[in-house]
Amino acid sequence: MQVEVTNRQIIKIAGPICLSLILPQINHLTNAAFLGHLGEFPIAVNGIAGIYTLVIYMISYGLTNGMQVMFARRTGEQNLGAMGPIFSNGLVLSMGMSFLGILITQAFAPAFFRASLHDPHIVEAASEFTRIRIWGLPFLMLMRLCTSLYIGTGNTRLLITISLFQEVTNIVFDYGLIFGKLGMPALGLNGAAWASILAEIAGFASAWGLLLIGKFNIKYQLFGRLKPDWKGCRSILIISAPLVVQYLFSIGSWLIFFIFIEHLGQRPLAISNMMRSIFGLFGIFTWALGSACNTMVSNLIGQGREREVMPMVRKIAMLSVICSTALCVLINIFPYLWLRIYTTDVTLMADAIPSMHVCTLVMLLTAVTAVVFNGVTGTGNTRVNLGIEIAAVGVYLVYCFVVIEKMRSALHWAWGAEFVYWTAMGSLAWWYLKSGRWKGKQLA
Repeated sequence: MQVEVTNRQIIKIAGPICLSLILPQINHLTNAAFLGHLGEFPIAVNGIAGIYTLVIYMISYGLTNGMQVMFARRTGEQNLGAMGPIFSNGLVLSMGMSFLGILITQAFAPAFFRASLHDPHIVEAASEFTRIRIWGLPFLMLMRLCTSLYIGTGNTRLLITISLFQEVTNIVFDYGLIFGKLGMPALGLNGAAWASILAEIAGFASAWGLLLIGKFNIKYQLFGRLKPDWKGCRSILIISAPLVVQYLFSIGSWLIFFIFIEHLGQRPLAISNMMRSIFGLFGIFTWALGSACNTMVSNLIGQGREREVMPMVRKIAMLSVICSTALCVLINIFPYLWLRIYTTDVTLMADAIPSMHVCTLVMLLTAVTAVVFNGVTGTGNTRVNLGIEIAAVGVYLVYCFVVIEKMRSALHWAWGAEFVYWTAMGSLAWWYLKSGRWKGKQLA
């Protein structure tokens, strides 16, 4: 795949990624909606436990995003012989990191929740949920290993098939295991955890099945040498480790945000989980375009066309803003339509409206920042990504501590922390790309 800086090429790469992201977000929305019918408490617990799980799962995203950069760079260089060692070493690292995540969660998650949360009922439920949910991590990491190869080589249409297998499985088992339907036991909140694990197994099976059916293993000699190559593993970690730490900082700060929200009460926590679900769904266009920007930047640099990087980033950012603007208008015209998915409580919906307005404005800012920041990732200078993330998270946490924890401000002011975070990140990422300091970066 040799990319060109055209809207058609951008859509060709981003479109399938977008469709593949729609399904997980619909699943999360459905999951939250099912739990919402059990009351505020399951929504609140799912919010805090889900964010904790997401923090651990960022190990997977950081590792495979780094490999995606490497796959795209080798594709741009037309160095297909280098793909196999990246894949096989990534397999070793994926399994090692997944079992590390399981060990950390089983050993320390309950103590973490006891130390950070105020409501003992939420502590108990969140601890049990996460200790079940984490067993899906190895399957997720192996699935992400395949999808990073597909995105890096431009075979993004395969992501749609993988997501279909995964999300149909999730929705069916969510319905069955939460409510005790289809001959399954009624497990309530924990039913959502088991359904997610089964969905990740389905996603893993479909991703690896497509790998073999499409003969990617032969084309790229993926299994030519399964013995770990520690030098190759080190090369992957040089690119991926800063991304892993970056995502841990990013989602970890969001976990702290939700902990502060829990201190405000069960209702603010339930509303915040609804906001997370709604805007996760409507943010898919931004994240798909960001992922496309990551791949295209790395590919262009691999072709030696560095001068075309900035015009392409601007073009993708503009498309992202157009999509987000249309969605923001849609959300604000019909706010109760989306909130009724989760609850029939009129007072809960009314309390959520101010936060919804704030989040729609944040979406416009995210539309630009996510694309620009992914552009930095595509250059391969992932240590710069980490530095930008640390700076943005630092400002974000100061705002959260002062406005939420100390001032006990209204929930919509708490969500204003997102303005602080995305503004800081976007400014630093744009400055770095404009500086040109990324030019000439070589990947080992």
